Amino acid sequence: MINLKDKPFYLSDEDINWVNETLSKMTTKEKVGQLFCLVVSKEDVSQLLQELKNLDMKPCGFMQRPFMAEKAQENSRILQESFDIPLLIAANLERGGNGIAIDGTNYASQLEVAATDDEEMAYRLGVIAGREGRTIGCNWAFAPVIDIDYNFNNPITNTRTYGSDPNRVLRLARAYMKGIQENGLAVSIKHWPGDGVDGRDQHLVASVNSLSTEEWDKTYGYVYKGMIDEGAETVMSAHILQPAYSRLLRPGIKDEDIMPASLAPELNIDLLRGKLGFNGLIVTDATSMAGFAVAMPRELAVPTSIAAGCDMFLFTMNLEEDFNFMLKGVEKGIITEERLNEAVTRILALKARLRLHIKQKEGNLVPDKSALSVIKCEEHERWARECADKAVTLVKDTQKLLPISPEKHKKVLLYILGDIGGYMDDSKGINGYFIKLLEQNGFEITKYDYSNTDFSVMNRPISFFKNFDLIVYFASLKTQSNQTVVRINWAQPMGSDVPKFVKEVPTLFISVDNPYHLQDVPMVKTFINGYNSSEYVVEAVVEKILGRSEFKGINPVDPFCGYWDATL
Repeated sequence: MINLKDKPFYLSDEDINWVNETLSKMTTKEKVGQLFCLVVSKEDVSQLLQELKNLDMKPCGFMQRPFMAEKAQENSRILQESFDIPLLIAANLERGGNGIAIDGTNYASQLEVAATDDEEMAYRLGVIAGREGRTIGCNWAFAPVIDIDYNFNNPITNTRTYGSDPNRVLRLARAYMKGIQENGLAVSIKHWPGDGVDGRDQHLVASVNSLSTEEWDKTYGYVYKGMIDEGAETVMSAHILQPAYSRLLRPGIKDEDIMPASLAPELNIDLLRGKLGFNGLIVTDATSMAGFAVAMPRELAVPTSIAAGCDMFLFTMNLEEDFNFMLKGVEKGIITEERLNEAVTRILALKARLRLHIKQKEGNLVPDKSALSVIKCEEHERWARECADKAVTLVKDTQKLLPISPEKHKKVLLYILGDIGGYMDDSKGINGYFIKLLEQNGFEITKYDYSNTDFSVMNRPISFFKNFDLIVYFASLKTQSNQTVVRINWAQPMGSDVPKFVKEVPTLFISVDNPYHLQDVPMVKTFINGYNSSEYVVEAVVEKILGRSEFKGINPVDPFCGYWDATL
């Protein structure tokens, strides 16, 4: 059923011979090992390699969490040298090279790119991710995200998406894919069958895409079909249900039998492969997520994911246990020999598509250290500044505050909301850079003291606030897995930092990580979205609020969250 000469593999006869010969020499245990893509979350990979040796397990590849570039490259080299069959090395290259290298370029979030509405900016994101990822030894991007951000309460999609317009999502995702494929990496479009409708997190619960089949076809189906036709190599099948299509494709199915896509053959085989014509590789989303674990007993779920049409199993809960569950699934016939061979064939075909077998022979699966000079190079930083300049969005300024100046607004009371880094983010905040730039431009900054929780702060007279010429809120509240809500939590006592004095003192709100804070501060009359907590965005924000640069960004989502009072 696989056409290895067709999209997205385009293999030559010689490539196909390598795939078939490699498959024919593999034992059943080796084939089962190839189903697994594991995670590298510690700098030292020796313990992981020893565990694999003890199990006599040879995985298809690894997904690297970010380390410093030199260490990440060294890990790629060690891993590739440890196995006979070349490895897929993946990373979450959603914002640039920083998805695999801590010191890589944080070019832009996808929503930042969407705010430019410029395909060139999306293409540059793909180029930077591809160049810097390739230098580390990465050959597979778990990106782009092609979810559609319909629900402002969703704690995951948010700035990871290209917004709420399916046409824009497809245009920009295609441009990103072009950039990264030109640099030798495969993409994994995610999260099938589409996140952003539900307000929940599939890390914690199997979430639901509740659109009708007709609505899905016009939105998510349209985007997936467009990316497949353009040559997307892989699809990440997520722990998200699509009940309308499950019911259509499995008439009479009981509600309790409707499974998330990672375990639903009707979604992977009938819809994705059948209706949309996808010929590439399907990988599950991380199987350590609760959205996968709660669907059925794990001993059954592990092999069922492959039986349901996924070709690769992402991560494990316990390596030895999950490997044995998969082996038993083959022994029991849950995974047939035909299905096992089909899955491994697609895995090997992806490796051949990336010329990994050729690179292995030539000894250049991982570049040498000199290639690391591309990491956060001058061109990449210049591109990041250009993107930020075009993306920063003035959502509203109904009080006609901007531009500000030290002559009119010298004394500034500054509230910092969040900005403490987050999961896989040890930046510890960007507000210090914001303060530095304001002070360099002649402003006197007084930071609100969050350590004082005495009720005296609530009883400050209005005259205290009138001592200031301007009140500024700087918010960096990142969406992240396992965080169910991304709303502003106000300080004690009794919300002492709430913007209560917008009628007395001009107030400016700047959000650099979340476009939806107006639902909590509708009273603020001047609001700016930056979409990414990078130095480039902060620089652009300062230039614009000082009137040195015009605001160019568009709203890629509804920042007012449907509240009419937020527009005032």
